[in-house]
Amino acid sequence: MQPRNMSMSGVVDLAAVKAAGEAKAKAEQARAESARQAAQGGGAGPAAGAVPPSALVIDVDEAGFERDVLQLSAEVPVVLDFWAEWCEPCKQLSPLLERLTVEANGRLVLAKVDVDANQMLMQQFGIQGIPAVFAVVAGQVLPLFQGVAPEQQIRETLAQLVQVAEERFGIIGIEVDPDAEGAAPAARAEVPAGPYDALLEAAVAALDAGDLGGAVQAYKNVLSDDPGNTEAKLGLAQAELLVRVQDMNPQAVRTTAAENPRDPAAQIAAADLDLVGGHVEDAFGRLVDTVRVTFGEDRDAVRLRLLELFEVIGADDPRVSAARTALARVLF
Repeated sequence: MQPRNMSMSGVVDLAAVKAAGEAKAKAEQARAESARQAAQGGGAGPAAGAVPPSALVIDVDEAGFERDVLQLSAEVPVVLDFWAEWCEPCKQLSPLLERLTVEANGRLVLAKVDVDANQMLMQQFGIQGIPAVFAVVAGQVLPLFQGVAPEQQIRETLAQLVQVAEERFGIIGIEVDPDAEGAAPAARAEVPAGPYDALLEAAVAALDAGDLGGAVQAYKNVLSDDPGNTEAKLGLAQAELLVRVQDMNPQAVRTTAAENPRDPAAQIAAADLDLVGGHVEDAFGRLVDTVRVTFGEDRDAVRLRLLELFEVIGADDPRVSAARTALARVLF
C-alpha cells in the first residue's frame, strides 16, 4: 500500500497448542456468525469484550497517546485525524472519516487529535497543514494523506490499510456490539448447525487421537468446498505444525539453525520446535530476526510462517502483540 507520502513460559504441550488454535478459530467463527445474524435481524449476541460503535471514534491527547493509539494498534489499525475547530476543510473530512470508520465495523478505529490542544504531537508528526491523516499499525506510523480527498479515494486507502494489517501482521480488528448503546436487543434464535460441523468435529477428534494425517485431511475436505472457512484454515495450520515437528530430530534441527543463522528453512524449522516446546517468545524472536536479514521470497516465506504461528497462539496473547510490533519495525 503506497498512499501519498507513505514509506513503507512454561512448557506448552501439544494439547495446549491445539486448544489455543481452537479458541482462536471459535472466536473468528463467532465474529462471523454475529455479523451474519445481525444482518438477518436475529442472533446470539456479541462476543464478550465487544465495544459499542461509539468506541470506534475517540479523542486522543498527548497523555493518552501511548495507551489509546500505540497499544491499541496491536489489535486494530488506528487512523489519526489531525484537525482544529477553525479548520473548514476539517469540518468536511472528519465526519466522512467517522462514518467510514463505523462502517468498517471494528476493522478500524479513528483517533481525533485537536492540534491546538496537542502541539507536541503535531510537531512529532511533522505536520505542516491540516487536515492531515495518518495510520498506526502494530506501533508503526504510516502517513496516509493531507487535505480533503474524494470519498472513493479515502475508501480505497482505508481498505488497503485493513488489508495490510491483516496480511502482514494478522491484525483483524475488534468486536463491535451494535446493541450496546441502547438499541433494543434482537430476539435470540437457535443457531442451526453449519454444513461443515461434522467434518470439523472429525478433525478435532483426529487430533485428540493423535491422527495428525486424518486431521489435516478433514480440514482440507472443508476447505475444498469452503476456501474461506476460518476455523478450517486455522485448524489446518495447527495440524500441519504438529505434522512438521513429529519426525524432527530436535538436536539436529537446532544445530543446523545455530550454524546457519541466515538460512530461512533452518530457522523456520527451529521456530516450529520452539513453539511446540513452549518457547513461544524464542520462536517469534527467531523469525523476526530472520526477516531482518533476508530479502525477497526468503523474507516472505519467513514472514508468512510467523503469521501462521501467531494464529496458533492467539491474537490476544501479549507475546503475539509484542512480536507484531517487532515485525513491523523490521518491515518498515
